[in-house]
Amino acid sequence: MVDQIEILDLIIFFGYMAGILLFGISFYFRKNKTPENYVTGGGKLPTWAIGMSIFATFVSSISFLALPGSAYLSNWNSLVFSLTIPIAAYIAIKLFIPLYRKINSVSAYYYLEVRFGSWARTYASVCYLLTQMARMGSILYLLALPMNALLGWDITWIIIITGLSVIIYAALGGIEAVIWTDAIQGIILIAGAILCLLIIISQIPGGVPEAIEVAKAHDKFSLGSLELDFTSATFWVILIYGFVINLQNFGIDQNYIQRYMSAKNEKEAVQSTWFGSLLYVPVSLLFFMIGTALFVYYQSDMNMLPADLQPMEAADKIFPYFIVNGLPTGFTGLLIAAIFAAGMSTISTSLNSSSTIILSDHYKKYISKNPTTSSSFKVLRISALFMGLISIGVALAMTNVTSALDAWWALSSIFSGGVLGLFLLGYMAKNVNKIEALIAVVNGVLLISWMSLSGLVFESSLLEKFQNPLHANLTIVMGTMVIFLTGFLLSGFGRKKNRS
Repeated sequence: MVDQIEILDLIIFFGYMAGILLFGISFYFRKNKTPENYVTGGGKLPTWAIGMSIFATFVSSISFLALPGSAYLSNWNSLVFSLTIPIAAYIAIKLFIPLYRKINSVSAYYYLEVRFGSWARTYASVCYLLTQMARMGSILYLLALPMNALLGWDITWIIIITGLSVIIYAALGGIEAVIWTDAIQGIILIAGAILCLLIIISQIPGGVPEAIEVAKAHDKFSLGSLELDFTSATFWVILIYGFVINLQNFGIDQNYIQRYMSAKNEKEAVQSTWFGSLLYVPVSLLFFMIGTALFVYYQSDMNMLPADLQPMEAADKIFPYFIVNGLPTGFTGLLIAAIFAAGMSTISTSLNSSSTIILSDHYKKYISKNPTTSSSFKVLRISALFMGLISIGVALAMTNVTSALDAWWALSSIFSGGVLGLFLLGYMAKNVNKIEALIAVVNGVLLISWMSLSGLVFESSLLEKFQNPLHANLTIVMGTMVIFLTGFLLSGFGRKKNRS
């Protein structure tokens, strides 16, 4: 039977869910609805709201649950990823934002078609859609954990209900619904995370000084080994991976490009990017502090955890367990609402951007070049539904993974397809032609396939020398480098041959 504490928490949580759902749907009834407004908001959205939306897109439930889980399990190695964000954002502000505002296309991949032909645009957009399926699936799975801990509800049904709820308001409300709900949810998740850290610290005997001493004794503040070892998650591996993946996020990810185009002008697009990216760094640090504080808290008495959560492999479930069992009345509902705020904002962003790509890069290109307004809206909403349902399927498959953060990072490396390398090739090597770019992409895909699958294909002891020796996170790095360098060298060879 649900006791009084759980009833109050449920009232807070479901009240929040209902409020966000109704608020998002309300944008469906706005006047002057056009497909352009659906995907860019008419270029009238305020800077702070776009910036908060960029921040909320970064802070998914992957951050809210997986980062504390990572800090609890090991150390602050994954924080290095966050430290590369300002560098990647600076490069995007100098190179990519002016480019997108100049070509004035809602699709992040239109530029690739201009440079290398329609195959490049289609390849990049398919890689993007695959990445979003993996991302939304990971987030939906992590969202289900606290509700499972709170009520004991089946994770499968939690994933399905949550996924359908986000699909409804993201499909109906468009980018305005996404950005404004992101802004609200971003504020809620920051407040919830700060509140949770304060409560954990207050329950540790000895407070902050004791927490620091215990964490130091267990090397919890380490950013990883400084050895030049690229076979494990050293400081350098995460630094390189973080720079490449964040440059890809800010430079070519449709989620972000669509926000650049939603701003009134280039100056406001730059300001919103700085706001969202710089805000994420201290907030991600906050999540690592929560994970370390949880380690110290439970280290004092492991009997506070049930037997199935005492193994370190259960790290992703520790924070949800504390939220349900360690917070005062009412705060549990608030924190679960904050977690759902983080996840729902990212999923709604991905759904809106994915449907935009399906319409602009596939439907308009291969099915109907000039669809009616009615047809465009139908495609956008059906696409959001399709992507949402696929992500629910991915989330159900994620229930068997050990670490959601590691699983997401591995999938994102594979599905990215080295598209950043193709973009940099088009932007920086002006003499590369279509054939040279295509050969470069084929080489990159072959390398990514080998790095991703060699452990399965060459698993016997006789063939293990053919396995990828590098850490899985370097897959995206190597794929990007091979595509760029292959195209660059081929173009140089071609020019030399022509001169001869």
